Amino acid sequence: MLAIYLNDHYSGATGGLELFRRAAQAQKGTQAGEALSELARQIDEDRDALARIMSDLGVDIRHSKVAMGWLAEKAGRLKPNGHLFSRSPLSDVLERESMFLGVQGKAACWRTLRALADTDERLSADRLDALAERAARQSATLEELRLAAVTRTLRASGPQSPTST
Repeated sequence: MLAIYLNDHYSGATGGLELFRRAAQAQKGTQAGEALSELARQIDEDRDALARIMSDLGVDIRHSKVAMGWLAEKAGRLKPNGHLFSRSPLSDVLERESMFLGVQGKAACWRTLRALADTDERLSADRLDALAERAARQSATLEELRLAAVTRTLRASGPQSPTST
């Protein structure tokens, strides 16, 4: 069961990394872009850390699941929002919410492994604590970026909906 769990998280990390990189590129040259680039670098390191943990536990990476995570991120770009091939005004808000949720999932994985570290000497409690703390900092940064996007996008647009006249 642990192998399935870890491979699911590794697959999610692959899709999440793609989202972070794409969002950073879309915001290149801005403060948000710099923050997202740094987060993408950290997410890449976290995914590598998960791969090392999987190796330490004797869990093979299932490349078919990794490919599914990558494809899921690509498919997530296709939304019937009137902007099929370009970013919509809501892209920043929705991407940051998705990234936030991904980091929360990663933090849950670190906490799960930390609970197992008490009885499995292959897991470093200190390393998992550090990874969980970094995930908390990443979440805080993403929440700041999300709220800035909300303020910029939703407050400016008002309460209109696509069906409003």
